[in-house]
Amino acid sequence: MMNDKKILFSGMQATGSLTLGNYLGALKNWLNLCDDYECFYSVVDLHSITVRQDPAELRKKARNLLMLYIAAGLDPEKNCIYYQSHVSGHAELAWILNCFTYMGELNRMTQFKDKSAKHADNINAGLFTYPVLMASDILLYQTDVVPVGKDQLQHLELTRDIAIRFNSIYGDVFTVPEPYLGKAGAKIMSLQDPTKKMSKSDENPNASIYLTDDRDTVIRKFKRAVTDSEARIHYCEEQPGVSNLIEIYGAVTGKTFEEVEKEFEGKGYGDFKLAVGEAVADLLTPLQTRFNELSQDKAYIDKIIKENGEKADYYATKTLRKVQKKVGFPERIR
Repeated sequence: MMNDKKILFSGMQATGSLTLGNYLGALKNWLNLCDDYECFYSVVDLHSITVRQDPAELRKKARNLLMLYIAAGLDPEKNCIYYQSHVSGHAELAWILNCFTYMGELNRMTQFKDKSAKHADNINAGLFTYPVLMASDILLYQTDVVPVGKDQLQHLELTRDIAIRFNSIYGDVFTVPEPYLGKAGAKIMSLQDPTKKMSKSDENPNASIYLTDDRDTVIRKFKRAVTDSEARIHYCEEQPGVSNLIEIYGAVTGKTFEEVEKEFEGKGYGDFKLAVGEAVADLLTPLQTRFNELSQDKAYIDKIIKENGEKADYYATKTLRKVQKKVGFPERIR
């Protein structure tokens, strides 16, 4: 039985490897939300196949992502951590919601335009209707709040529009979700191009710090990080590379930008980059140790997958049956 807490939903794609940006920008902030919310965290593997995937690799990355959720500190006893593909209600509700979503709304989605440009040889219908599947992810659990970055706000607005449209026809069926306005995560940029976000799909391996990078790799990548010619450790728009390193160091150590500037006053970029690299490596060490332990405990992870999948399916089915009845599908004979 779900308690009186409001419901929060979020998820990450089962492609690529999680980066320091994913951790500091989102995952780290999820850790204490279960005290105030009933949290559903999905490994959104249905979304992943809008781009061609190697099947064995997708399965491996999905499992690794689920283990990284737990290794980062998400308690699977207090949070529902599950595979999206194990809850058929996501796809079933998405079809119904497709019939309540307008082509013009989907045409306006900026992410479709961006992904179409990157994958011009595979502009499929799933890529176009991706935001409807995202809406079903959220509405399926009667979600109250969704942690979103600026790049996802457009999708949440569409989700709200679909929910309001459906409710206006059939009554109070869906909870209309709000953006989660908690503490903003650190915005971590690419180490090689600080004008764009650190990405798990970046083709340059030196641009991103992955959560599974070993200590030597982390430090080497920071030593190669782009800075500038001012040779001064100061946070400002004119120094995006240095400012990004200050942001990372501050997020990892808890220090303000002013404190970071004071700590490295009179020191060169070499010293600063090494310090940032060591601080990040220290942060990742316990997470990696826990991840390796989980990797060895197949029975425990399988148990989490089964139990959390069943819990997610139970709540998803409650919403789905209500929706199916509202739209006029025949009742199931038990």
